Amino acid sequence: MSFAPDPAAIRAFEERAFRAWPAFETRDFAGWRQRFADGYTKRSNSINALSASAEVSAGAIAALEAPYRAAGRMPAWRLSPLAPPAMAEELRRLGYREIEESEVQLAQLDGSATLDPEAHIEEAPGAGWITAQQRHNNVAPAQRPAMERLVRAVPAPAAFLSIGPAHDPLGCALGVLDGDHVGLCDVIIAPAARRQGLARRLTESVYAWGFAHGARFAWLQVVATNTPAKALYAAQGFRPVYRYRYLVP
Repeated sequence: MSFAPDPAAIRAFEERAFRAWPAFETRDFAGWRQRFADGYTKRSNSINALSASAEVSAGAIAALEAPYRAAGRMPAWRLSPLAPPAMAEELRRLGYREIEESEVQLAQLDGSATLDPEAHIEEAPGAGWITAQQRHNNVAPAQRPAMERLVRAVPAPAAFLSIGPAHDPLGCALGVLDGDHVGLCDVIIAPAARRQGLARRLTESVYAWGFAHGARFAWLQVVATNTPAKALYAAQGFRPVYRYRYLVP
């Protein structure tokens, strides 16, 4: 699969993703953005390039990693096509390893997606939505306060969707509106309810909600090795825009 990313378009996607899945604190230094959220999720606790001119040096690496190490957390470098290629080379030289690669994908919305009649939509995450996410995503008890704080910080307008009993949903998803784009985030299905079409029903409900609120494009991030999810998204019209990867010590 080949990618021909445009830096301006990638920067717009990156900023959109930063807003949709927030951090508790961000700092910009030497062309990099540090994100902090008490260790909950790599996306909100990573070092991200803002442009190809970001500094690559031993001093910059040490300074950017220092706050994470001081908090007792492993620094994670999230390298998108905006990152200088020399940084990946330098990190590998220092013994860092790649632990995951993901794709950012985009689809144009035409209004054909419909809101599932059994989908429950909340403007803010309810107790059942949070509990289901924690259980089905295997969120460690120590990270649950940070998880709840983070999802409550998702900017409005947002749609927290679920299917199943309100107190114990079988599946959940999150849609975040940003201009004429809606971001699809945090899709999770209970293990016992998988392969029954719930993911399709939830995701299409997000697209329908987004279109009704002015979105004409949908975007998402999916782990590159998640073949079932990528097959679903391809059938829904999504196409890859670019990839990013995580490197850790």
